[in-house]
Amino acid sequence: MDSTFLQKCRQGDKKSLSVLYTEYKTSWYMIALRYAKSSYDAQDILQNGLVKIFQGMKSFDPNLGQFSSWSNKIIVNECLLFFRNQRQSFSFDEINEDNLSMELDERNEHRIDAQTLTKMIQKLPNGYRVVFNLFAIEGMTHAEIGQILNIKESTSKSQYFKAKKLLKSHLEVII
Repeated sequence: MDSTFLQKCRQGDKKSLSVLYTEYKTSWYMIALRYAKSSYDAQDILQNGLVKIFQGMKSFDPNLGQFSSWSNKIIVNECLLFFRNQRQSFSFDEINEDNLSMELDERNEHRIDAQTLTKMIQKLPNGYRVVFNLFAIEGMTHAEIGQILNIKESTSKSQYFKAKKLLKSHLEVII
């Protein structure tokens, strides 16, 4: 993304902001969808994130990093805020994995598409899903995740391990 285009966005040029939205809306929505339980929740998260992105454009400094990283982080933070505001608790208790069902609508013999994987991630329990996304997708450390979620680092590691194990077992069934 060139600096002239970003400068127009930072100045509030509506046409440039529209182009920016069109270019990034799918990736922002996919981030929200990975954290949310439903498309409705993802849409709420995206809407709130868009407000923050567009309001914060003036403070974005392209010399400090890429726009995509900056805006994606806003969406991730909005996902975490959404759960806090909805008073959905992250369950970090032991979960009996035998009782978890991840029935998929679409099955493919040899490969899995992003949509199917996203649906599988959505069906993870809240604690598993959030830790999995923060560690595997966002690249945070377990120490960072522990601070953000107010849990022990070992709890984050455990939740990630269990999420990965559960996803792997369901992937083996469909692949």
